[in-house]
Parts: sequence; C-alpha cells; structure tokens
Amino acid sequence: MILLSSPMSGVAIRRPLGALLKACVVLTKPRIIELLLVTTVPSMMLAARGLPDIRLTLAVLIGGILTAGSANTLNCYVDRDIDVVMRRTSQRPTATGLVRPAEALGLGIGLGMVGVTWLVVTANVLSGLLALTAILFYVFGYTLGLKRRTPQNIVWGGAAGCMPVLIGWVAVTGSLSWTPMVLFGVVFCWTPPHFWALALRYRNDYAAAGVPMLPVVAPAPAVTQRIVAYSWVMVAVSLLLWPVAPTGWLYPVAAAGLGGAFLYQAYQLAARTRAEASETALRPMRLFHASILYLTLLFLAVAVDALVR
Repeated sequence: MILLSSPMSGVAIRRPLGALLKACVVLTKPRIIELLLVTTVPSMMLAARGLPDIRLTLAVLIGGILTAGSANTLNCYVDRDIDVVMRRTSQRPTATGLVRPAEALGLGIGLGMVGVTWLVVTANVLSGLLALTAILFYVFGYTLGLKRRTPQNIVWGGAAGCMPVLIGWVAVTGSLSWTPMVLFGVVFCWTPPHFWALALRYRNDYAAAGVPMLPVVAPAPAVTQRIVAYSWVMVAVSLLLWPVAPTGWLYPVAAAGLGGAFLYQAYQLAARTRAEASETALRPMRLFHASILYLTLLFLAVAVDALVR
C-alpha cells in the first residue's frame, strides 16, 4: 500500500501499487494514442508502397506509444488544476490525487526521453526529432501557451496530433515530401470539427474551468458554421492525396464517400443547432464519434490502396 494525498480534500488516502500503476497508464490516455497510431501505420505503408519492414513498424509503434504517452501525461500534469473542476476529467489520477504532481512530471519526462531515444536508435534521427517537436509543441505550445488564452487553441494546438503521419513517413524514407504533408493537412483540418463537437457537449465544463474553447465564447450556430467550413477543407485536402501521392482508384473513391458522410453529419449538426437551444438536444457527440470513424476508415483506405498497388 502507498500513502497519497488527495488535492480535493487534503486527506491522506491509501492505494495499492497495482492501482497506482494502472493510474499511470491512464495518464498516458491510451484511447488517444490508439487514434494517433491509426494514422502512423498507413503513412508507413504509403511510403513503402506496400508492407514496411515489420521490425521498423514495431519500433515506430513503440516509440509512438512512449512519446504520445509522454505528451499526454505532461498535459495531465499541467492541467491538473482545471481537471478537478471539469466533470469529464475530474477522475484523472492527477485530479483525484492518486498520482502526485511530481510523479506525473517525472513519468512524462521519462517516457519522452526514452521514446525519442528509441526512435533515433531504431528508426532515424529525423523521426526522433519530429517526436520531440510534437511533445514540446503539445506541452508548451498548446497546453501552456494556447489552451487557456485563445479560442483558436485547438486549431493550432492540434498540429501536435498530426505529427505521427510525418514520423511514420520519415521512418521509412528518411526524408519529408509533399505526400506526408497532405496527410498532415487532413488531420490538421479534421481536428477542429472533431474537438469542437466534443466541446459543444462539454461547454459548461470548459466554461467552469475558464478555458476559452470556441463553444464557450461563440454561439452554437457560429461554431457549427466553422465545423462545416473546416469539414469542406478537410475533404478537399483528403482528395488532394490522389494526384500528389499518387494513389490508385480505391483511395479517391473511399475519400469521396467518407467525406460525403462526414459533411452530412456536419450539416445535420448545423441544422439541429438552428432548431434547438440546449447542448443535449444538439447531440454533438454524433459528429464526434463519426469523426473518429471517418479518420480510421480514411487511413485504412490509404493502407489498403498501398497494398493493392
């Protein structure tokens, strides 16, 4: 048993070692890591024009888990004060006191150092530098710099989540080109609609924490208009991969179909916004979950197209 102190009550609490280890895993946000890795492997397959070396693929995935886990853990460390007042995040281990701030900081730095070194050794220097850039930008650029200061926080801060496609590409090729930049652009334009839908659902949470997410500072119709606009740009950028890569016929067909389905959901949310007043009636989580499915299937199409070709 390990003695810890809750920041909410100041009362010492006891937790078994197993619970502490599980809490450390929770801090890395495994579900977010899964989504990041969904974009990494297809990028590697496109770069390799087929199946990349299995050892390199495993090495990049391990490095991606470690470095993404580092960024997410450091995010929890920095945001522990606002996580306490938000229902969605109030059970994070740094908010409940199960993991002490110093422990979270050490874990985040340690994972980052190991992950970056691992990528440099097992892949190449450029992939390690890109991973380090992603960690630093997510922590200092987004979490410390943008998140609590501007409603454009997730627009620019989301760039950190686009880095896995570049890391996967350079791990195979050793250099960057326009093709991975297009994939970067897809994820970059996808992030605002994805996250603004979530922020619409938890608008009151962000307002209570004093975080100026767009749905906090702008009316819902204005938010959904921007969601629609970004969705159109995202679909256009996704189709740009066809001539730039270039891909076969399978990818543009899939991209057009998936893009049409995403736009339908975005317009449906906009229509509900005009008709309803409450966040519950808007049902923004429909678009949120649809966006995850969209990104997964789009990058699956990238991978399958590379295999077919």
